[in-house]
Amino acid sequence: MLLSLLKILFFFAVVLALALGAVQLSETGQVLRIEYGGIEYALSPLNALVALFVLMIAAWLIFKLLGLALAVLRFLVGDETAINRHFARSRERKGYAAFGEGMLAVASGEGKLAQDKAAKAAKYLNQPHLTNLLAAQAAETSGDTGKAIGIYRTLLDDDRTRFVGIRGLMRQKLAEGDTHKALLLAQKAYALKPRHKEVQDTLLDLQTREQDWKGARQTLKDKRTQGDLPKDVALRRDAVLALQEASDVLAHGNSISAREAAISAAKASPDLVPAAVLAARSYVAQKDYRNASRILEKTWSVRPHPDVAAAYAEIVPDETPAARLRRFDALIKKNADHEETRLLKAELLLAAEDFPGARRALGDLAEKHPTVRTLSIMAAVERGEGADDSVVRGWLTRALSASRGPQWCCDKCHNVMQAWAPVCDSCGGFDTLTWREPETRHSTTSATGAEMLPLLVGAPKPADDVPDLTEPVQPHPPGPAEPEGKPAPRRVEQAVVAPGMVPRESDYRVIDEPSSTVTTPEPVLVTEPEPMPQPAPQPEPEQTVTPAAEPVMVRPDVEPTDTADWTDTRARR
Repeated sequence: MLLSLLKILFFFAVVLALALGAVQLSETGQVLRIEYGGIEYALSPLNALVALFVLMIAAWLIFKLLGLALAVLRFLVGDETAINRHFARSRERKGYAAFGEGMLAVASGEGKLAQDKAAKAAKYLNQPHLTNLLAAQAAETSGDTGKAIGIYRTLLDDDRTRFVGIRGLMRQKLAEGDTHKALLLAQKAYALKPRHKEVQDTLLDLQTREQDWKGARQTLKDKRTQGDLPKDVALRRDAVLALQEASDVLAHGNSISAREAAISAAKASPDLVPAAVLAARSYVAQKDYRNASRILEKTWSVRPHPDVAAAYAEIVPDETPAARLRRFDALIKKNADHEETRLLKAELLLAAEDFPGARRALGDLAEKHPTVRTLSIMAAVERGEGADDSVVRGWLTRALSASRGPQWCCDKCHNVMQAWAPVCDSCGGFDTLTWREPETRHSTTSATGAEMLPLLVGAPKPADDVPDLTEPVQPHPPGPAEPEGKPAPRRVEQAVVAPGMVPRESDYRVIDEPSSTVTTPEPVLVTEPEPMPQPAPQPEPEQTVTPAAEPVMVRPDVEPTDTADWTDTRARR
């Protein structure tokens, strides 16, 4: 507010000074005399000042008119003038406005509108490196691949847009699935801008897809040098690439280079199981069993794996099960509490026919983490200990619907692969395979699977001393009367079905169960009484006793004889 007040005071002071000066000039008696063409002009000081001001304005107008005439003349000749600049500025404003609207249309996915704005911008602007880029992106957005490729090729002629053109062509080839040409374009783009992170990642991915392991290792080294990757991640990926390079070299017969690459990969990443296995087998080929055992034991201490145990067994392939169990003790001690170690020990004890020891080594894994492997080991243990076939079949039946345990799973797409590979077959991810158990899927087994188990595995196999009940058995004659003091028979419900069948509600019958059931010491076959010639009927038919080839079981729903040897026979069953 103070500044505004000062401005107002200064304005009034200037006006006052001019007014006082004009009054002073008007009151003076001096006159300005000008003679021109025989005519004398007498001007007062105030009139002279006004005439001077008018003369200055007239001179300015004359100069402007002369400049305008000269500009028109130059415009007609074709030279750049203010008029040209005026129209150029107008065109530039319209061009940049269209360019901005085109960029917004590309960002919003309106391909047709973006193409129209790109054509308008190219009409008003004389900057093809900008308008061509907008036209290419607009063609991509609208799905016009051919036009986009043509525009990207025109960008290759300008040094300012060469990288953009190569990158655009690379992306088009990737979209078409032509990885070979995309790899060549990625290499050219990487040569122009080696620090471009997207180009680095694309080049590394294409090199792994095309199995250019040597080039991928060089690209990975550049990324690590530039600080784009942590040291541990770079070492892990370099070990994976070195392992795959060693596998390819070994396939071509160069075992020395393959061995060196595998050993370096195993040292760089001890948890890389395939590298340790390949390095150990290389040592075994050289008969260097000590280093082979050492590298496998180191890997087992970090990540136990069945392939490591298999390679450890290949060190001495022809040893006895007992000797192998003693030799594997050094490997087992490296990670004794791991689940894989317990499974390995159980399998070694099974091979040595130490079935109780295998059961102790397995512990409660069959209950806490039932897998195909653990349940199969339990079935083998039961078989080795002489359990009934139904028990063995029960474990194997559970194994049918159990998890397969850890497998090579992709962390990116959860694809399961049979063997390790540096690149996932499904998503193409590099170094994404992990030895773990796949995600739990919904089981189709019913909730009553345990109740259906007897129907699936059948009844226990009868022993050799147990008679066959397929033939009907006649009831024995009643035994002697019960002595005094013994309990009377009681009525119970009992299912009358064939052995091994699940009874239904209608199969139950109410029978009298005696307090004790006995059989005759020797099984007998009951025959029909022969007719007697005497006229008087016999009080009791005579029975013919013949020894049977096999004992006959007495059914529980008939009243047996009171013989003490029946209880012994039941105990033997």
